[in-house]
Amino acid sequence: MNGRPSPFDRAVRACQWAIAGLTLVFITAIVLWIVHLIRTAWRLGDVASASIGISLVAIPLFLTLLGVGLSVFWGLLRGGDRR
Repeated sequence: MNGRPSPFDRAVRACQWAIAGLTLVFITAIVLWIVHLIRTAWRLGDVASASIGISLVAIPLFLTLLGVGLSVFWGLLRGGDRR
């Protein structure tokens, strides 16, 4: 072929970028929400142990999922079938 991607390939690539972007936005929003909960508990003088306990597990978990998801999509975007 002429090396130009077909419209289907461009649509698939656009979907991959959209999914990677939405993953980034979603996990960033979750992390910011958890941080907001901790700050609110601290400001109100509430016991922050539950918020801190949840955040100690949730934030690294979601950041790991973000890293795995983005690395998978980055591999797909670079042409994962070629080595």
